[in-house]
Amino acid sequence: ERQLVESGGGLVQAGGSLRLSCAASGFTFEHYAIGWIRQAPGKEREEISCIFFNDGYTKYGDSVKGRFTISSDSAKNTVYLQMNNLKPEDTAVYHCAALTYGGQCPAAYLSDYWGRGIQVTVSS
Repeated sequence: ERQLVESGGGLVQAGGSLRLSCAASGFTFEHYAIGWIRQAPGKEREEISCIFFNDGYTKYGDSVKGRFTISSDSAKNTVYLQMNNLKPEDTAVYHCAALTYGGQCPAAYLSDYWGRGIQVTVSS
């Protein structure tokens, strides 16, 4: 079965850091764009970061630019999201998504694979 599995979430104080991981099972990330999309209670999904696995191109949303870093490890078939200087407004369920590479990043309702998500809670 092809699926995405997120890990690394949890509870952290404002100003702290977390690293999320997204591992693919049953397929490889080669030829995919991988994105992180979050959803807070009562809010719309927000695309926050994306990486093109083949060439390393990255993209960030304005709300996380300068604080979050996306990276990939082809040997582990895993994408990471390093989150620094976390703020209470970063509290959300974070989903990993994969889209067959075509020059686009996965979006809120555009993906080939969608992970279950992992909770990140930032206390003030």
